[in-house]
Amino acid sequence: MEFQFANLADFLTMDGHGVFVWVSYAVTFLSLAGMALYPYIARRGLKAELVRQQKIAQRRRQAVSERTVTTKKETAEEPV
Repeated sequence: MEFQFANLADFLTMDGHGVFVWVSYAVTFLSLAGMALYPYIARRGLKAELVRQQKIAQRRRQAVSERTVTTKKETAEEPV
């Protein structure tokens, strides 16, 4: 078996086609890395949004319950 290129520089330049070859490899690997990382990043964002919405819902429930307690106290204290 014979190696096609005499040295590393010839391998990297590939008779003038090296730029196109290495750029295409870089684009491919970056795209694959992006597709692998996107679900992780999106999941983190969705988790943060869910936590934010849960805190808002909890504050609303607490406000409603406080209003209900205050209303019950006011109606109990009013003279009939």
